[in-house]
Amino acid sequence: TSTSTSTMSSSNKNIAVILSGSGVFDGTEIHEASAVFVALSRAGAKFSVFAPDKPQMHTINHLTGETMDQERNCLVESGRISRGLSKPLGELKASDFDAAIVPGGFGAAKNLCSFATEGAACTVDDEVARSLKEFVDAKKPIGFCCIAPVIASKLFQADVTVGSDEESPMWPYSGTAKAVVEMGSKHCVTDMEHVCVDEEKKIVTSAAFMADAPFHVVHDNVAMMVNKTLELA
Repeated sequence: TSTSTSTMSSSNKNIAVILSGSGVFDGTEIHEASAVFVALSRAGAKFSVFAPDKPQMHTINHLTGETMDQERNCLVESGRISRGLSKPLGELKASDFDAAIVPGGFGAAKNLCSFATEGAACTVDDEVARSLKEFVDAKKPIGFCCIAPVIASKLFQADVTVGSDEESPMWPYSGTAKAVVEMGSKHCVTDMEHVCVDEEKKIVTSAAFMADAPFHVVHDNVAMMVNKTLELA
């Protein structure tokens, strides 16, 4: 189902945030991660940041788009966003948290899973799969945004959104919608004022920077996803 939410309820929830590096083209989308942190903080929730302790798929020059001849570690790079507080994903236990959130950026499709290179035939990183399955098995909610919902499709065949399923200047990555359907999900078409909620599996998704939208619009869209995830926790 598609839902709009603007409720800012206080929360004493404890949330795990899973990052994939630092930078839109090879790691976590920094503005989406920041929007997650702000929304959690505004709601009064506590959160801890985790990332896989492994090399990124590659390192991209964010000015030219070219691959750079250097190796970077997902956990170390994520520390740039978490202000040095990231922990190895292997230490994440769902029993310690009320919910999990996975921001987007190409790192979600390159480092957390292989969607960027393999599409619907992708595999999910073992630690990512283990930790997220723990949340679903415990009936604890998970929020995803941007490209990260492909992970929910691959692991859980959840109802998800990546925004529109029709390509346009605003929706340059709309072909992703076909891939999530191919992986067994129902794709929920949404705009930037709504999120998709799989009530049964407690999975919340929003489009974020799948849209070529202004920063404040993306920020608010991510906050909607966070607030709905907290509501289900």
